[in-house]
Amino acid sequence: MKTLALASLLATVATVGFAEPVKYNLDPSHSQVMFHYSHLGFSTTYGLFSGFEGEIMFDKEDPAASSVTVTIPVNSLLTGWDARFEHFMTDDFFGAEANPLATFTSTGIEVTGENTGKITGDLTINGITKPLVLDAVLNQTGPHPQAGTEWAGFSATGTILRSDYDMGAFVPYVSDEVELNISIEAGKAE
Repeated sequence: MKTLALASLLATVATVGFAEPVKYNLDPSHSQVMFHYSHLGFSTTYGLFSGFEGEIMFDKEDPAASSVTVTIPVNSLLTGWDARFEHFMTDDFFGAEANPLATFTSTGIEVTGENTGKITGDLTINGITKPLVLDAVLNQTGPHPQAGTEWAGFSATGTILRSDYDMGAFVPYVSDEVELNISIEAGKAE
């Protein structure tokens, strides 16, 4: 009996020890990147990207072995004002004609707490790639009551400088610093 229990324990440990990251696809209807910046010190202006695609290779047993890749069509930007959207698509900002996609690819994850971590990666905007560190939180994992599959939710924050991406129009009057607030849902791939 002890031999059977020991064998079962060793099999469990071996399975955990060799766990592989599992692919999760971003849910475009519940994944957003919101940003905001100071406009002349008078107000805070907001924008939102939604409907984009990406994948997370998620390792529950070893979160540091996880990774994330996201691709965002810049013309999916919501600004709440058509003239601002049109200006953001010009070469003053996103240069959408020449650079229609923004991307983020993680290069490392540092676990900082039970459900927190720092995700380091390469952010490409306007054809320029710079490192970005996001403070991330694992909100929840578990079965999705409607999708019928395993689901995961994450939040993250970070800061970029527009001028790093050749988008520095009107600096310093309009803030160079842009705050990012990210909310992601992802479902286990079939």
